Amino acid sequence: MNLTFSGKVFSSKVFFARVFALCLLLAGCGQQALADGRVVDKVYHPYVQPYEQEFEYRYVYQKQNEHQNDNDMAQKLGYGRAIADQLALELYVMAERRSPQDYQISGYELELRWMLTEQGQYSADWGMLFELERVNHLGNFEFTTGLLMEKEFGPTSLTLNALAVYEWGNNIENELEGEFRLQYRYRYLPQLQPAFEFYAGENYKGVGPSLMGVQKFEQMKMLKWELAVIFAIDASTVNNTLRFALEYEF
Repeated sequence: MNLTFSGKVFSSKVFFARVFALCLLLAGCGQQALADGRVVDKVYHPYVQPYEQEFEYRYVYQKQNEHQNDNDMAQKLGYGRAIADQLALELYVMAERRSPQDYQISGYELELRWMLTEQGQYSADWGMLFELERVNHLGNFEFTTGLLMEKEFGPTSLTLNALAVYEWGNNIENELEGEFRLQYRYRYLPQLQPAFEFYAGENYKGVGPSLMGVQKFEQMKMLKWELAVIFAIDASTVNNTLRFALEYEF
């Protein structure tokens, strides 16, 4: 597959590699920015199933360092569906708690996933992610985009997300940051798949183990779950993070 820009033809592999490298560079540069503590999140796979619909719930709990009094908790509840053979759209409602007294609906997020290549078409499978997030009470916005890649090595799978994040609004400075997520998974059983995850972003690096699984039912119905514990190895405020996700597809 080739891509044409301004009359020039580029190999898709070269194009994706260059964009991926740019996102990795942004992830490194993002370490200079002030941390918002939201680097650990879902590791996205580049696949879209035709006619898929899903309900998704995500939970993240972050334990602060000893000098911090409060711990952060965030939740997302979303509904999504395929709008074309290679495109899926999802809308989330987000809630946050930074202290026991301020748990509230914090904002909304619109997400578009684009499957660029068919599964198995090339040595690796590629996709793109686009997210637009609005923070309710602050009038701030965040736009995220980047490449999703997955490659199989026998019974294991390597998934990489290289993302560029642009923030703007009433209470923050406009800035461009980067995030990088990695998941290396062993497909032991469909219902039980241990993995290792790595995250890098604003003043943060973290690693840790995770478990996930898929339970299929009749027709296209299935239940997916993920549980991860991420330990900070380079962070100014966040210590440990618990990540949980539950997804029902039908």
